[in-house]
Amino acid sequence: MNKTYIRLSALLSLMFLAISSGCSGLKDNNESTANTVEELPKVEIQQVHSQEVPQIAEYTATVEAFKTNNISSSTPNRIKSILVDVGSKVAKGQKVVVLDDVNIEQLRVRLENAEREYNRALRLLEIGGGTQQTVDQLKTELDASKRQYTNLLENTMLVSPIAGVVTARNYDPGDMTGTLPILTVEQVRPVKVIVNVSESDFTKVHKGEKVQIKADVYGDETFSGTVYLIHPTIDPATRTFTVEITIDNADERIHPGMFARVFLNFGSAEHVVVPDRAVVKQSGSGNKYVYVYNPADGTVSYNRVELGRRIDNTYELLSGVNNGDMVVTTGQVRLADGVKVDVLEKSK
Repeated sequence: MNKTYIRLSALLSLMFLAISSGCSGLKDNNESTANTVEELPKVEIQQVHSQEVPQIAEYTATVEAFKTNNISSSTPNRIKSILVDVGSKVAKGQKVVVLDDVNIEQLRVRLENAEREYNRALRLLEIGGGTQQTVDQLKTELDASKRQYTNLLENTMLVSPIAGVVTARNYDPGDMTGTLPILTVEQVRPVKVIVNVSESDFTKVHKGEKVQIKADVYGDETFSGTVYLIHPTIDPATRTFTVEITIDNADERIHPGMFARVFLNFGSAEHVVVPDRAVVKQSGSGNKYVYVYNPADGTVSYNRVELGRRIDNTYELLSGVNNGDMVVTTGQVRLADGVKVDVLEKSK
């Protein structure tokens, strides 16, 4: 009786251990299976739409003088005096440099003698006492003497051919003139900027149209410019054409050499606009992408986009995303093309 009871107890204990072991194994297997199910990337999405976007192109340029004149002597001569200095304002026709005039008197005497000889020969010819050949030869010599005398006069007292500001002086009184100009005068009312515009915009730029310009030194202050000249040819290397823009500069606040930003308005166009946080830059390249959500299967596509203007905290897209698409605005770190996602929220 006791032996039977002991055997029954042992059997029951074994059965209990077996059941407990099996349950434990089943539980571990279930937990392992649950752990192998990977969570979907969580994202926020936003529906985007197309809208009218001003087509304003920005260019950078260096301010230049409207005209630049280098004042120098046509023949080597010694500088007697310089009447202006760097920074001096000069008027058109104002005397600025006086050169040595030691040879002026000699040339004047030579010119007077040539004129007397010519007149004497002309009178002899009229009374039959000379020849036409002699008259012609003396006339040639007289004209040459006049040109030499006039040229020396012009190169003795140099004047500024334009109104402007002296921006360079390369000699001092007593120096002999050389290859460098004695003075450089620049016209700064108006000034100009030169930009190279894409060939595709050739028909959109018109002479006389108004242009907005900013000089970095003056922050966001805007100056008005006017398209002054459009070069008629396209550079085959860069596929651009040159546009010259003048700034009135009545108060002379804009100076040659300043860095400027030029804004050309090409009207408006309807393009999709997306939040800036939706745009992803590909590492190692300048390519930009946007993840577009497909509600049919819950996946995202990796769309390469072409950016237009930045407008506050959004970007204009020239291509890559369609009107009404749902784009991912947060959670792009774990994404790849074709990945299924878990949408947390639809941003407005």
